[in-house]
Amino acid sequence: MTEVNRPPRVGGWTRFATGRPRLTLLFALVLTALAVAAGSGVADRLGSGGWEDPGAQSTYATKALEREFPDSQPNFLLLVDAGGASVDDPAVAAEAKKLAEGLAAEKGITGVGSYWQSGLPTLRAEDGHEALIAARLTGDETAMNKTLDRIAPEFRGTHGPVEVRIGGMIAVRHEMQTIIQEDLLRAEIIALPVTLVLLVMVFGSAVAALLPLGVGIVAILGTNAVLRGLTEVTDVSVFALNLTTALGLGLAIDYALFIVRRFREELSTGAEPLAAVATTMRTAGRTVLFSALTVAVSLAAMMIFPQYFLRSFAYAGIAVVLLAAAAALILLPAALVLLGERVNALDMRRLFRRKKSRPSSGEAEEGAAWGRMANLVMRRAPYFAVATTAGLVLLGLPFLGVKFGTADDRQLPSTAESHVVQQHIRDGFPGSPGGGLEVLAEGKATESEYAAYKDRIADLPEVLRVDGPLVKGDAAYFTVQPRGEAVDEGAQRLVDEIRATDVPFDTSVTGTAAVLVDTKSAIAEGLPWALSFIAIVTLLLVFLLTGSVLIPVQAVLLNALSLTAMFGAMVWVFQDGHLSGLLDFTSPGSIETTLPVLMFCVAFGLSMDYGVFLLSRIKEEYEHTGDHTASVRFGLQRTGGLITAAAVILAVVMIAIGTSRVTNTKMLGLGLALAVLMDAMVVRSLLVPSVMRLTGRATWWAPGPLRRFHERFGLSEGEGRPTEPDAPDKPEPTPKQNEPNETEAISSPSGV
Repeated sequence: MTEVNRPPRVGGWTRFATGRPRLTLLFALVLTALAVAAGSGVADRLGSGGWEDPGAQSTYATKALEREFPDSQPNFLLLVDAGGASVDDPAVAAEAKKLAEGLAAEKGITGVGSYWQSGLPTLRAEDGHEALIAARLTGDETAMNKTLDRIAPEFRGTHGPVEVRIGGMIAVRHEMQTIIQEDLLRAEIIALPVTLVLLVMVFGSAVAALLPLGVGIVAILGTNAVLRGLTEVTDVSVFALNLTTALGLGLAIDYALFIVRRFREELSTGAEPLAAVATTMRTAGRTVLFSALTVAVSLAAMMIFPQYFLRSFAYAGIAVVLLAAAAALILLPAALVLLGERVNALDMRRLFRRKKSRPSSGEAEEGAAWGRMANLVMRRAPYFAVATTAGLVLLGLPFLGVKFGTADDRQLPSTAESHVVQQHIRDGFPGSPGGGLEVLAEGKATESEYAAYKDRIADLPEVLRVDGPLVKGDAAYFTVQPRGEAVDEGAQRLVDEIRATDVPFDTSVTGTAAVLVDTKSAIAEGLPWALSFIAIVTLLLVFLLTGSVLIPVQAVLLNALSLTAMFGAMVWVFQDGHLSGLLDFTSPGSIETTLPVLMFCVAFGLSMDYGVFLLSRIKEEYEHTGDHTASVRFGLQRTGGLITAAAVILAVVMIAIGTSRVTNTKMLGLGLALAVLMDAMVVRSLLVPSVMRLTGRATWWAPGPLRRFHERFGLSEGEGRPTEPDAPDKPEPTPKQNEPNETEAISSPSGV
């Protein structure tokens, strides 16, 4: 318990943060203004791809074809619709040839071809009313986007007897990038006011409620500046902006809730503002720093994978976590010293209740709800542990049927132009125009050897058509049209079969299906390393916090278990298409390969964030009392409402992100919202206390060498004498029934 007359012990970090609070806040304001300037226009410099493994065979083949055969691999399509007429009608053919000639004359475009030039049946719809003009936009992603912006208005729309729509990979990615930017702005407009209302409900004070938002805004703007700088040296995905907003607000609110609540708790005992800040930083501040490290570790695991899509989330996530923690540990103490008791000013809830000098017994009972629930769970610990575990496993079972795919036009709304074009191609064209395979042959070979190789490919059961070879020096390439869709299981088998074909020259395969095969291989290769990294570092960090061998193992296992509902829902909803009408998306029948890795790393980190908050209070009480059961009850009572409030607010931010019209972003937002709610309301409230009750005092055991290591290097909020976990049992002190309750439920009249 806090001693009212204890002299303030201000030193180290607290002295640094509060020595000149006005100067600190002014300096932060200047840095934030500079971050706004540095991060402006960051979205325009971000890429919409990044799913490819840069070291894969498909990536090598793509670059080699671009170098040796620049007219290959069309990435831009014009869908020419003749209405009720035939595409072979003379007037239609004349207009289409004119369009193709105009497209070929544009800068930044090469390899223009069409049905009317080649007569290829794969470029003509089976009903004869539509046909394709294909081309390749050259340059990097930024250059191609500029070319597309320039030519799209000229070619889109009505041209004589035909109607033209724009499609192809470049159009899909460009439209996806535009929609993500628009949706992110809308998500911020939704999330900020709703978050502010919830914070006022939690804190009561409008002044206290504004502090977490300030920390979040600083973290988001700072991360945008970091990403803008990274675009100068590496590729960064536009999807990372969504994580920046979600984690920036979510973690800033988590950290600010924890610090501001502890500061108000210290003030309520009569401590002076500086002493209250010193105690807060010595306890809650250390927990926030520790929590930020655990989240950063989970996000850093994505650096193991070669795809810049995943690495971008590591860049953004680590930056926003560290900036949110820095703002909470530097700016908040400075602001709290200046505010003092005024942190409780503008209590908006006074408008809805009568003024009372002290909480009524009913309010005290409401505040004790988490303590009573902890007692109930621990009295029936075996039942709660088994039932909760079984329920979570059951929710995760749909993930056993997961099918991995690649992001395509079906990520976009059904009304998006590039989605409409690709859907027409899927439904009405033979084969998979624009989504076939390209085979690069390198090395000296004769015409007969090339012909024999072409025949062997054509004989494969999944092949519809083989064209080529086009020969240039010692290189040649073939195009292969699969019978089914571009990335279905048949197309993926075909990639392996072509690669396994023995020929007297070097070959490499690229195309959509080949990229998917290589991506799945890269994920499978990196996943064990990423999981091991997360597990080992998390075990070490939690040991440093608790000094226990068992608690770190429990934390890793229970955190992973808390994610089962998210993974099950991912497949049941987004792969199988349940609720697609309600949520307004088109199910592609698969899950983008990298997304489960991303969601695991983010959700595991957030789960550890809440776990550290709970464990730190349990450990603090256990150091003071040595009473295991009472310490678990105390920890849940003190943090249950706090964790639930933080999870609800973070879920609101994630749901706002989940309103995106891009399916992957929708899945990311809604899936993470489900994960944090399940973790806070089920795992932290039911599973953790029941498991800790079952393990009893053995929870705190550690062998002698590790115990001495923790005494020297470990971290702890408490200042009491650690109780030896293997000491002989002694009577546990009876909890005080009238102990002041400081549980922070959202509806608690006393606030956080």
